[in-house]
Amino acid sequence: MKKTIFSVFLTVLTAFSYAQQNMTPELLWKLGRVSALGISKDKKYVVYNVGTPDIAANKTNSRKYFVSLETGKVMPLNNIDSLLSDASVSPDGKYKLGDEAVLMKKIIASNLYADLPKSNAYIFDNLNNRHWDTWEDGYFDHVFLTEIKNPKNKKDLLEGDPYDCPTKPFGGAEDYVWSADGKMVVYVTKKKYGTAYATSTNTDLYAYDVASGKTTNLTEGLMGYDLNPSFNSKNEMAWLSMKRDGYEADKQDIMVWNGFSKMNLTAHDDRIHVEGYKWSEDGTKLFFYAPIDGTLQLFEVSYPGLTKMMPVIRQITHGDFDVNGITGQVGNTLVVSRADMNHAAELFTVDIVSGEMKPLTHVNDAAYAGIALSKTERRMIKTTDDKEMLAWVIYPPNFNPAKKYPTLLYCQGGPQSPLTQFYSFRWNFQLMAANGYIVIAPNRRGMPGHGTQWNESISKDWGGQVMKDYLSAIDDISKEPYVDTARRGCIGASYGGYSVYYLAGIHQNRFKSFISHDGVFDLKSMLGTTEEIWFTDWDMGGRYWDKNNPDAQKALAAFNPSELVGNWNTPILIYHGGKDYRVPLNQGLQAFQAAQLRGIKSKLVYMPDENHWVLHAQTAMVWQREFYKWLEETLR
Repeated sequence: MKKTIFSVFLTVLTAFSYAQQNMTPELLWKLGRVSALGISKDKKYVVYNVGTPDIAANKTNSRKYFVSLETGKVMPLNNIDSLLSDASVSPDGKYKLGDEAVLMKKIIASNLYADLPKSNAYIFDNLNNRHWDTWEDGYFDHVFLTEIKNPKNKKDLLEGDPYDCPTKPFGGAEDYVWSADGKMVVYVTKKKYGTAYATSTNTDLYAYDVASGKTTNLTEGLMGYDLNPSFNSKNEMAWLSMKRDGYEADKQDIMVWNGFSKMNLTAHDDRIHVEGYKWSEDGTKLFFYAPIDGTLQLFEVSYPGLTKMMPVIRQITHGDFDVNGITGQVGNTLVVSRADMNHAAELFTVDIVSGEMKPLTHVNDAAYAGIALSKTERRMIKTTDDKEMLAWVIYPPNFNPAKKYPTLLYCQGGPQSPLTQFYSFRWNFQLMAANGYIVIAPNRRGMPGHGTQWNESISKDWGGQVMKDYLSAIDDISKEPYVDTARRGCIGASYGGYSVYYLAGIHQNRFKSFISHDGVFDLKSMLGTTEEIWFTDWDMGGRYWDKNNPDAQKALAAFNPSELVGNWNTPILIYHGGKDYRVPLNQGLQAFQAAQLRGIKSKLVYMPDENHWVLHAQTAMVWQREFYKWLEETLR
């Protein structure tokens, strides 16, 4: 009898394993993309959106749902206003906040010359002439305060100023909020224009007093980014803050202002770089998520108020996954977004005391039930300066250690962004592994979650120790008998793309293939064409014409990939977006032209409508198909 049961079980298990298929680009782009919208007014439901890519239509369709926190029942939602509070309306219901574009500078020729209405020329006398993927047209987003009963009574809170709120390029409605008592509006802006704007990260929080019309700078003297203000029920304000002007990857802390004084709640913990936060219901603590040891985890920090007690930080969740968003609190439960390298984001509940997590949404459960998952594991690697470096290793489904596999070194962008258990719809480790590749992804120098010194050591040293970290990672995994050292590749985007270009000149025949997306190729022309000058100023240590600046001169002499092209001897695939103004198109064109003139097998995928990312469904499919076609040609 037992033998019969076992045989049936084995048959079912075998059939199930055969029924599963490996991830493909087509399957990846059928997955629903879950994002929380909020908790209902009555605290009974969580409202969320599911975006589903439509490859044929080259767009993403969206549908809203709400799920019961008590029963888990899911229902489609037609009217979001019926469940969620409108944060743009003042607590007394008299006013509404919104933003709209206002013409502040005449930059387009047709605005300057009324008799030339068909001219599309732009005339600039300052920098910040383009940002991210958009040219400056003289229109600036301003916050407006509108009387609900008399909509014609509308106040521009930035009247007369060529400044943006929401902030460019990613700010939204979270950049302007009501105080809990409804007496003031706090908004985020950078009160700098042109070249001053392009060389500074100093955003501030401004409070507009509704009764008097007076505006006050609440963060005067705080010189870095100040973002994401929010109030608790006691009218105390929290926000995210960085110390140093021009350093966009500075340690990001939670600050609180109680109307009299400011307190930094997370400065005392060197590990903590806060990615996002939410006030607790009672206003005595804040929940936040931050990178730690190769993951994003949920934490809480106490707010001592007017006392001089040290804020206490406690880690709530633990595990090999990312908590990448906080929706809100209902009693002893938090609702968060969670992902890992095998699963796109879904919503989970978290017990605040125990840290126990339970899935709340199941948008992609059925899809993943038919997909063979990849094994991921941590690997500790000794670096050339005798440090311990974490690396993630991702193995193909049904991995067989007796076989030999082609292996990819993944180079993270940023350069100071965490490499955690993220799930990307482009750089998807699950898909790479499903195509038969082992992936090693090192937490090299320049990543938060391993202490401030580890994170900051990459600045002004782009081609230094971090490159040794990369080579240590590929050399370490190559000791394993299942790694085919004759079939190793190197891939990455942005700073990761720079890393690919640089490693192509120093790898000493370790790699048989390279793939670079939107990578920095030439540091001199990068300064001359990028839009955020503060970035190159800080990370390169200065400008190439400053002959007395050793950091800048070292970067140009020793860390410039274009200076190493004479050593290139390996096939390379290059992607670049036509609307990428962060790492402009000329970087990819220069690299491709150099490879072609060197007689190296190379390919350029130019995407005219894409920025630093790939956002259109059909172009994303082209990206994936060319990616695996190239690897098939060069590593098989």
